[in-house]
Amino acid sequence: WYATIDIANAFFSIPLAAECRPQFAFTWRGVQYTWNRLPQGWKHSPTICHGLIQTALEKGEAPEHLQYIDDIIVWGNTATEVFEKGERIIQILLQAGFAIKKSKVKGPAREIQFLGVKWQDGRRQIPTEVINKITAMSPPTNKKETQAFLGAIGFWRMHIPEYSQIVSPLYLVTRKKNDFHWGPEQQQAFAQIKQEIAHAVALGPVRTGPEVKNVLYSAAGNNGLSWSLWQKVPGETRGRPLGF
Repeated sequence: WYATIDIANAFFSIPLAAECRPQFAFTWRGVQYTWNRLPQGWKHSPTICHGLIQTALEKGEAPEHLQYIDDIIVWGNTATEVFEKGERIIQILLQAGFAIKKSKVKGPAREIQFLGVKWQDGRRQIPTEVINKITAMSPPTNKKETQAFLGAIGFWRMHIPEYSQIVSPLYLVTRKKNDFHWGPEQQQAFAQIKQEIAHAVALGPVRTGPEVKNVLYSAAGNNGLSWSLWQKVPGETRGRPLGF
């Protein structure tokens, strides 16, 4: 079971020290303003925000969780366990001065999305809407569109065996020294990687313990390198992939 918590307006919940506010001054239509709260768009804001939330959770002795800036996920064996963990974390955050909207709290549920990834029974999966979006894409007509496609699929490369070999023809047409030419080789790679995305396997769950065996396979060929990490526990006839 899972539950996720997204803090509302996390950056704006953090006041800037008075002596630091002049550093964030700006002028708009002849009038000078300055930020009083941690501004969005400043490169250090995510790090500061993450650290302050992490500190608040540690001081409050929050139950086991994962946090990325203002997004938090908790998990457990039952819905009740997850609900209680989530409730405790929300109480800690409220006491620290952060706001939580009910609409930003998801779960308890057996499957949930966290940071764009679908989680179910400890397994990492590509969300259906992402698969549908990628498989519906048309072939690129220039370098920029090819780079955008590679960016969309690259985030999910851990799910695709021999990813780099499959997409190597697509990277060729994005090189500065090469003119854009979409040939049969690129079309085949484009169709194949979309097919791989559509049938991508779930990764995990990750197990721990002295009887767990982790096996790393690696290979090198004319088209590049490949690797895969598998895990096997007693009683399983075959291992489970953790990444490619």
